[in-house]
Amino acid sequence: MTDDDYAQDYLDWCAEDDPDGAALLDELHDAFGRYVVFPSAEAHDATVLWCAATHGQPAWEHAPRLAVISPQKRCGKSRLMDVAEAVCHNVLITVNASVAAVVRSITAEDPPTLMVDEADTLFGSKRAAENNEDVRGILNAGHQRNRPYVRWDITTRSREKCPTFAMAMLASVGDLPDTIMDRAVIVRMRRRGPGETVAPFRTRRDAPDLRALRKRLHAWIRPHIDALSAAVPRLPVEDCAADTWEPMIAVADVAGSHWPGRARQACKAMTASEPDEDGHVSIQLIADLCAVWPANDEYAFTTTLLPRLHQLDESPWAEWGRKREPLKARGLAALLKPYRVRSKTVRVGGETGKGYVRADLHDLRTRYVTSVTASQEGEKPDLTSDDECDLFVSDSFSQNVTWSDQPKQAFCDAVTDVSYSVRKSAPEHLFDDPSPNGQAHDYRRPGCVCTGQPRPCYYCQLVASKQGDQL
Repeated sequence: MTDDDYAQDYLDWCAEDDPDGAALLDELHDAFGRYVVFPSAEAHDATVLWCAATHGQPAWEHAPRLAVISPQKRCGKSRLMDVAEAVCHNVLITVNASVAAVVRSITAEDPPTLMVDEADTLFGSKRAAENNEDVRGILNAGHQRNRPYVRWDITTRSREKCPTFAMAMLASVGDLPDTIMDRAVIVRMRRRGPGETVAPFRTRRDAPDLRALRKRLHAWIRPHIDALSAAVPRLPVEDCAADTWEPMIAVADVAGSHWPGRARQACKAMTASEPDEDGHVSIQLIADLCAVWPANDEYAFTTTLLPRLHQLDESPWAEWGRKREPLKARGLAALLKPYRVRSKTVRVGGETGKGYVRADLHDLRTRYVTSVTASQEGEKPDLTSDDECDLFVSDSFSQNVTWSDQPKQAFCDAVTDVSYSVRKSAPEHLFDDPSPNGQAHDYRRPGCVCTGQPRPCYYCQLVASKQGDQL
């Protein structure tokens, strides 16, 4: 059979809306819900699909990780792993195995499912992370096929290539290294609240039924490995997130019924809750520089930008580095150096000095700063300007208007949820109270949350400034 034949077989299989597959996933969903309280319905669905996908590993190009994270102990991580261990394919569970033992346990034809409990003991401190750099390398390389672990065997005087490809679940108190988190579906567990109850799990009593379910999952998926290998499911995400979610969405498409929709909803919700820039302080710096940049100026002095960065309440620039001192010009240059943005001699208002160019930061913002998450799609304001967002706000506004009930505006990541920097570029008379006949100049957007507030929001001011020029 050709790849086209396999793809058609997959499409035909999905079109049949296999009732056994959907029923099996429903049963697995109920089993997890009996013993584990998940942080969200999407996390629950994602865990179910990940466990089912372990039975189809020979078909996948990428092996997604499932990172089960909690801020403290006793949040249900180990219980989730207990249930997953009973239903996943060929589990190899460990707490602190050597690299050699792990790679020699992985087979190229039918990889096991790796489970690492207490992963924070491997990466929780700087010294531990340095001592386990090889483990981290194996987990990173094993996300994709054909990334072998290569070592020299001194006994046979030959090169040894060990496969690393295998799906893996890691449980940790606190986040794992960024390179692992970026390849993972992240389930952030929390302690059970009042009224949240689960059944006690006992391996001797409860595991046999779960293992019987595991056999039925395996028997359902394995006959169609070739078709799954050629499948190209429609994904709501791109790049690394698409690589991670493809196996789970393919399984959902095979199951049919309500699972394809639930899988894609889980994908969008969970990738949106883990922004790309989390943990990358240089990306936060780019967004903050855009927020404090003087409006309509192509250049800005370093001495102008630094005090403004220091005044951002929720950013780290006022207490930066080990000495907890305000960020200085040298530190700013060091953070921007990896992006090949360097300070230049610039002229502003007849004065010259070291500074930066607006176009350089604008390019970085469009490439690295996530403008709209999946949860914000469709919220783009209807502006008269062609720009998606003018993050380079004026230094003339100097007023923060705090509205506790105002949601975050889409396409403007540099503004916090409750504090909006308002540009005073629109004439005040444009926002006079409407007259009885409704003909006064009030250019607030229809239905905007700033209606009735003392001052309009930034976007309404921008609309008014554009339209006011035409009055």
